[in-house]
Amino acid sequence: MANGYHIVVCGSIVPDPLQTLEPVQTPTGPALKNEMMLPAVLDPWAAHALYEAGDLASKVAGSKIWLVSVGPKAKLQQVMMTIAQRVSFELVPVDASASGFADAHATAALLAETIQGIPGLDRSRLLVFGGWESASRGAGATLQLVGERLEILDQFQGVDQLSMQADGSFEVLERIEGGRHQVSVCQGPPALFGWATGNLPEPRNNPQVGMANMRTVMPALQRAKSVPLPVGGLHFLSASPPKQQRQTRVVKDLSADQIVQELAEWIGK
Repeated sequence: MANGYHIVVCGSIVPDPLQTLEPVQTPTGPALKNEMMLPAVLDPWAAHALYEAGDLASKVAGSKIWLVSVGPKAKLQQVMMTIAQRVSFELVPVDASASGFADAHATAALLAETIQGIPGLDRSRLLVFGGWESASRGAGATLQLVGERLEILDQFQGVDQLSMQADGSFEVLERIEGGRHQVSVCQGPPALFGWATGNLPEPRNNPQVGMANMRTVMPALQRAKSVPLPVGGLHFLSASPPKQQRQTRVVKDLSADQIVQELAEWIGK
C-alpha cells in the first residue's frame, strides 16, 4: 500500500497467570481478591495481535500502530515499561476497569468510541487487530462487536496468518473445526482481524524502541480519560474458584485387568 496502514490494536492487561486468582463479591459485583496488588501483563491474545501488527508495519512503509488499552492507569504504566520495548506504537489509554466481569457490549462500545476519536486516523487505511479471545474479557465477542460498531464488514476471527499479495490484498488463514484452516482473500482496508496464536516469536527487547515509545506513553497516560465501565445489566449470583476434588482409595493385589475395568466404570459414571 502506497501510504501504509493505520493499524489499531485492541489489547488490555490481565493479572499475571502465575498468580492465584480468587473471585470475591463486592458491592458493585464480582471482582478478584486484591486485584490492584496483583502483577499485570499484556493479555497474551492481544500480545500476538500486537506482534503481528509490528511485523506488518515493518514491511509496509508509512504504517503506524496505535495500541488502544482499557485498564487502570497505574497498571497500564507498569506493563508499558516492558511491552514498549518490543514494538513501536502510540498508546491510547482509557482509565477504566480491566475486570473480566465487564459486559462485552459495554467494553466494545468504549473501544469503538475511543478508536473513532483517534486524531488523524484514516478509515481507508484502517486495520483493527485484537485477540480472538481474551485471558480476562473472555466473551469471545468483544472484538466482533467493535467491528460492528465501526461498520467494518470484513472481519476474520481465529487468524493464524496474514500474507500480503502483490495487488495489495491479504490472504488470511482462519482456524476452523478439525484442526484445519480456511483460506480467504481480503481486498484491503478497512478490515478487522481477531488473532489466535499467529506464528511469530516474541520480539526481543529493544531499549531504543522502548525509549522512543515512552516519550509518548507517559504523556498519554497522564491525559487518559477516566471512564466508569458499566456492567450492561449483567447480574452475577456468585463467583468462586473451582473446587479441588480428590478421591483416593488404597487397594492391594488388584490385577491390571481389574484396575482397567474399575477405571472404565468410573469414567462411565
